[in-house]
Amino acid sequence: MKTISFILPSRDNLPYLKQAYNSIRKHLGYVHEVVMLDDASSDGTWEWMNEIEKQDVNVKIHRNDGPNRVGHTVLYDVGVQLSTNEIFSIFHADMIATPNYVNNMIKHLDRGKVISSTRIEPPLHPPGPEKIIRNFGLGTDEFDDDGFQKLVIEQEELNKDKTTNGIFAPWMMYKEDFEAIGGHDPLFAPMELEDSDIFNRFHLKGYELIQSRDSYCYHMTCRGSRFKDGLEIEKEIPLPDGTIWYKPKDSEEYTKLRQQKFREWHRKWGSDVLHDENMMPRVLPKYDIGFVVENCNIDLLYALEPWCSTIYTDVWGWKRYVEEEQKNSYIDLKERVKSKMDNEPDNDIIVEFDAKEFTQEQFSIINKLSEILANNEELEVGEFELGIFKITINELKTYEETLINCKNRKMEDKWKKYYQI
Repeated sequence: MKTISFILPSRDNLPYLKQAYNSIRKHLGYVHEVVMLDDASSDGTWEWMNEIEKQDVNVKIHRNDGPNRVGHTVLYDVGVQLSTNEIFSIFHADMIATPNYVNNMIKHLDRGKVISSTRIEPPLHPPGPEKIIRNFGLGTDEFDDDGFQKLVIEQEELNKDKTTNGIFAPWMMYKEDFEAIGGHDPLFAPMELEDSDIFNRFHLKGYELIQSRDSYCYHMTCRGSRFKDGLEIEKEIPLPDGTIWYKPKDSEEYTKLRQQKFREWHRKWGSDVLHDENMMPRVLPKYDIGFVVENCNIDLLYALEPWCSTIYTDVWGWKRYVEEEQKNSYIDLKERVKSKMDNEPDNDIIVEFDAKEFTQEQFSIINKLSEILANNEELEVGEFELGIFKITINELKTYEETLINCKNRKMEDKWKKYYQI
C-alpha cells in the first residue's frame, strides 16, 4: 500500500483542524503522514499540535510565529518540503476524510497526473457538476457523520472507477511534479486565487488533471479564510426543490484580499479566471500589450493598469498612483506605468485610444482582449481598428509558457525563511 502525506495549514481554526485530523486517523489509520502547519494562531492550535505530535509518530508540525499570517499559499509549500512521502495531498483544515479517500484517488495517479477528490458540501456556494451539494452540517458541532458516510457508500457504488477531467481541492500528486513548477506562486500569498493559478500552470505544463468520482470528502467550506471569523449567514433562500440556500457573509480580510489578488491575477494572466463546467482550466495566450491612452485620469488608470503589460499615460499624479498601488502588489509597477511624454511604446501589441470616448462597453472589450485576439484567425502583423481602439501588431508572440514556473519570482525573499526549512 502506498502511503501519502496530508498537508494541512490552519489559522485560528482549531475545532475544524481537530475534526480533519481525527477523520484521517479514524477512516485511514495511522499509516499516512499528516503535516500540520500553524499560521500564527491564537486559539491553542500550536499547543494542540504539540500534544498530537507526541502521540503520533506520523505527524510533523511547523509554526509561523507571527505576529502576521503568511497564509496557506506559502504554508502548503512548506508542508510539502517537510513531507517524507513521494506523494502528497493538499487537504483543507475544514475537510473530513472518508475510508476510501486515498485508495480511490491513488488508483488513478501516475507521474504527470494530478488527481482530485469529489467534494460534498453544504449549500454555501453555487452548485456545479464537480461537487455534490448536501447539508450534513454547517459546523463541527452539528456534523451528521452517519448520514454523510451513508451517502458516500451509495455514491462510491454508483460512480465506481468513474473519472472526469478537471481539478479542485482536495488534490493529490507526486512531490517531484509539484517541485518541477516551483510550487505555489507567492504572488497570491497569503491567500486567494493561489489554487486557480497553480491549476493553470499544471495545465500548461501538460499534466493530466483527473477528478475521481468515487473518492469523497466533506468540505465545511472556507473556514480558514473566507469565513475565518465564524460563519455568519446573511440570507436563507428557499429553492424550488425545497432545500435552503445559505448566503454567508465574507470576512473583511477576505474581501480586501480578493480585490487585491484579482488585480495581481489580471497582471499575471491578462484575462479572467476561466474554466469549463467541470473546473478544467482554460488558459488564454498571454500577449505583451501596451496601452497608449490620451486624456486619461487616475480612476481609469486604476481600472486599466492590470489589463496590460505597460500603460503609457499623461495623467497628472501617475507617479503617486504607482507609489500607493505598489503597497498592494508584488509586481514592479514602475515597469508597468510609464509617462507617454518620455517613453516610446515598444510592446508587441499597442492599443491606442482616447479616454474621452471610453465607456463600460469598451472596458468589456479590454477585459476580453486576449480572447478576442486569440480567436481572430486572420490576425497578422499590421494595424486595424476595434471600436475606439487603434491596434498595432508588431509581433504575434505569446508568453503563457513563461508563467509555468515561479521559482525565480523576485518577491520570494519576503517569504525566504519559510521556504528554507
